[in-house]
Amino acid sequence: MLVDYAAAIAASPSEAETAAVSAEQVGYDGFNAAETKHDVFTTLTLVARATATLSLQSSIAVAFARNPMNVAVLANDLQLISEGRFRLGLGSQVKPHIERRFAMPWSRPAARMEEFVAALRAIWHSWATGERLAFRGSFYQHTLMTPFFDPGPNPFGNPPVQLAAVGERMVAVAGRVADGLLVHPLTSPTYLAERLLPAVREARGGSLAGFAMEMSAFVVLGADEAVRAKAERAVRGQIAFYASTPAYRPVLELHGWGELADRLNLLSRRQSWDEMTDAITDDVLDAFAVAGDPAAVAAGLLGRFGSAIDRISLYTPYEADRYQLAAVRSAIRTSALSG
Repeated sequence: MLVDYAAAIAASPSEAETAAVSAEQVGYDGFNAAETKHDVFTTLTLVARATATLSLQSSIAVAFARNPMNVAVLANDLQLISEGRFRLGLGSQVKPHIERRFAMPWSRPAARMEEFVAALRAIWHSWATGERLAFRGSFYQHTLMTPFFDPGPNPFGNPPVQLAAVGERMVAVAGRVADGLLVHPLTSPTYLAERLLPAVREARGGSLAGFAMEMSAFVVLGADEAVRAKAERAVRGQIAFYASTPAYRPVLELHGWGELADRLNLLSRRQSWDEMTDAITDDVLDAFAVAGDPAAVAAGLLGRFGSAIDRISLYTPYEADRYQLAAVRSAIRTSALSG
């Protein structure tokens, strides 16, 4: 299992750049940046210039806030700047954000994402081969590429494409058209084993060969009980936030927590954030997060996901001690080497 460093959700591009330099020095395998308060491609451009060995991933870039052509250009440039270290992680986001935050169209997200990736690959193929661009789909039409706008073949090849997915339809899309699946933090070992892996295997004809399973996992760390209690509270709050989203209800339903999902959705509409956090009981927390000292967290992650996940990063919606994070990474790598 490779271990990537995940930039803090609210980190500015400059802060992420500094964190990436430290992560490379410590020995992380990769660096993941999310798209929340800042543009993920800007952040990873700075990181690419400041590092030499880390793989870089957008975790995630919002696909439906853009179109295949501008994503193709951005990903191609990052692959050039990083000299082949970039991995393009894409996600759909949810309908209210696409329509109301980005003012972009929303319809049939699984079908749209499958076509988005196909269009992206068609554009890259045109640049690589010089063949005429003639992509015509139900959602996207890309039929014009003149030499003035054609960057030509990328000497480092095209970056791999990973898709974020929770529902089985989008998971199947990832299996058909992507190079890997970005497993959502709101994923229990049970949901992974009973829903995600079977859906990917079916979409890929039964084999996961050449397909990367990647995950950002909730962990609760702290040097003492007070710090750990604060971290636990933050993780409960983030679990509640994700679990309030109707698209993620199937995860809770599998555990018999459908009523909790409905309650959290109602509370989110009222913006009752503290009450949502309080609703995450210990059994719900334990289903989605691993807690303890670095050795216990490493053992817990390996026990839950070691046989299924190829790359992992630690999701800490709180200010985590970088030395404790590094200790988890070290423990995972030591266990892997000894195994």
